[in-house]
Amino acid sequence: MPPPTPASRAGESAAGDESPATRRLRCLSLHLLQPSSPADQAEPSSLALAACAGRARRVEGGADVAAALAAYLRGRHRAAQMRLFDFFRARPDLQTPVEMTTAEHRELCFRQLRALVRDAGVRPLTLMANDPAEYFAVMEAAGGADISLGVKLGVQYSLWGGSVINLGTKKHRDRYFDGIDNLDLPGCFAMTELHHGSNVQALQTTATFDPVTDEFIINTPNDGAIKWWIGNAAVHGKFATVFARLILPLQGKAGEPADMGIHAFIVPIRDLETHAVLPGIEINDCGHKIGLNGVDNGALRFRSVRVPRDNLLNRFGDVSRDGKYTSSLPTINKRFAATLGELVGGRVGIAYCSVGVLRVAVTIAVRYALLRHQFGPPKQPEISVLDYQSHQHKLMPMLASAYAFHFATVQLVDKYSEMKKTNDEDLIADVHVLSSGLKAYITSFTAKSISICREACGGHGYAAVNRFGALRNDHDIFQTFEGDNTVLLQQVAGDLLKQYQEKFKGGTLSVTWNYLRDSMGTYLSQPNPVTARWEGEDHLRDPNFQLDAFRYRTSRLLHSVAARLQKHSKTLGGFGAWNRCLNHLLTLAESHIESVILAKFIESVKSCPDEKTREVLKLVCDLYALDRIWKDIGTYRNVDYVAPNKAKAIHKLTDYLSYQVRLVAKELVDAFDLPDLIIRAPIGMQSEAYAQYTQFVGF
Repeated sequence: MPPPTPASRAGESAAGDESPATRRLRCLSLHLLQPSSPADQAEPSSLALAACAGRARRVEGGADVAAALAAYLRGRHRAAQMRLFDFFRARPDLQTPVEMTTAEHRELCFRQLRALVRDAGVRPLTLMANDPAEYFAVMEAAGGADISLGVKLGVQYSLWGGSVINLGTKKHRDRYFDGIDNLDLPGCFAMTELHHGSNVQALQTTATFDPVTDEFIINTPNDGAIKWWIGNAAVHGKFATVFARLILPLQGKAGEPADMGIHAFIVPIRDLETHAVLPGIEINDCGHKIGLNGVDNGALRFRSVRVPRDNLLNRFGDVSRDGKYTSSLPTINKRFAATLGELVGGRVGIAYCSVGVLRVAVTIAVRYALLRHQFGPPKQPEISVLDYQSHQHKLMPMLASAYAFHFATVQLVDKYSEMKKTNDEDLIADVHVLSSGLKAYITSFTAKSISICREACGGHGYAAVNRFGALRNDHDIFQTFEGDNTVLLQQVAGDLLKQYQEKFKGGTLSVTWNYLRDSMGTYLSQPNPVTARWEGEDHLRDPNFQLDAFRYRTSRLLHSVAARLQKHSKTLGGFGAWNRCLNHLLTLAESHIESVILAKFIESVKSCPDEKTREVLKLVCDLYALDRIWKDIGTYRNVDYVAPNKAKAIHKLTDYLSYQVRLVAKELVDAFDLPDLIIRAPIGMQSEAYAQYTQFVGF
């Protein structure tokens, strides 16, 4: 550790007879000092002033560290992303300006998508079908150019195209695949209604079979059933996959109509040549939104719109010419689960792209914090804002989380790709719950983090050109579409309880949940009074301790909420008991997802082939783990898993690790390898940030 500065010694010697104002200044200066390592029990006089970013203290071989980290982070489809970055860099006419009207943004966004497909030669639907990992990489790159573009691409290919190829059969793929892929057939995904979003099984739009004409009649029975927030509908869409209740006349009890549950239908909404809205269809514009105004969201009403029987996407259920219904799945609930299960790719893409947004935000904030100098010890130069402990506390755990989420979502994409190849039932269930949890957890974290980054950049963070407003507004809806986060976390909790129940029945656990096999023994035994008090740095930085702590918390939460549900269900019933325990269930789900993220981060650190890079990643992983433990230290203290002295040691070590990560913060954000085209914020540039900023405003 560096020796104390002369200024700090002088401050200590004068402390006894200083004025209140001087004493306050001295206290503030101490706030700038390097935190001591928990292993170092020296007096405060051993603290050394943290050198500022612009003055000299650089990590030895910093550029090499950044390059090695970038090489390890770089996915196998990075070349495809770079080709897109180069394409947009060479096309200024396709770059999104800071200010534009909604109509202008929508037109630009469609031109961007058309150019990506027809000029850059990308075939997103082909990629999605053949290599989902490359498709998600392309989606992230498009979202880097403009989040509206990434979402519009997702609507066209993940939702409209994905519904056709995943819910339809060969006849649908043969007819629509190429037109969707080359953008000749822009389309929509019409699931959400005015009165129903998350509760898809309660949708009210109907599709009644007419055996005389061999058609389905699509109808909006009331205003609550108007399809709402439908992307691509207001301006550009020509088709819609419409989710509706399949009604078969005279096939229910006593000759009543039979409701076969929710099915998907291809419905033309505009003329292919004139683009005029087709008869029986009413389309209105949902208007200007908080963000994502490059996406044209509309509302659709159907008045007895007829479509051929072949327009039923019939992979999981079909209707014959004589009106007989057949399905390989025996119940409405199983058919519904299979239908929604095929649409899980949307959640995978949102989780993956949310990490990309977090990387951009934290890169801008960290680079600005290194650039910006404010205050300092008396008669010494001002210091970098990132040398303040409070600023490190804001940004360094966030930076560590960006790394943790990167590895977790790469694993998710790999699992999804394997699922699409094998159709393995266990893997399908695993990906469904994992994508729900990661999408909910990561998008919520990113939304909060963007606001923290804005605040960390002070007044300059409020300038539109520095991106935080657009990032926050465009990303905010990630918490809602493709599944409301609170609903998705309940799916995770529900699956954990199912796994818990299976454990007692002697069943097997899915791969991601294997650790729960031990939760009824090791994790739920009384905490060891010795290990509860261990506070050495080696112990706290041991990945086994960290992962055990995460899993212990999850197992305690699972065990306790199961007992509470059983107790309350006797008096409140199943629904009432679930609602009574809802906050407990959400905490359980988040705890489990944090365990999954940490396990993958630890595995990724161990797998890193370069020793120096592995050491940096281990530092970042330790900060991620211990910061999470400290933030929930009350839970660990309540059950005596962590003694008071150990809790204090965790707090001290977390501060120290934040400081250590700060020393490599520049290298860590540079390793994200984000080109200026993606960052765009003048204060987030790698060089000449202030010069670019002043130039932007006209100097």
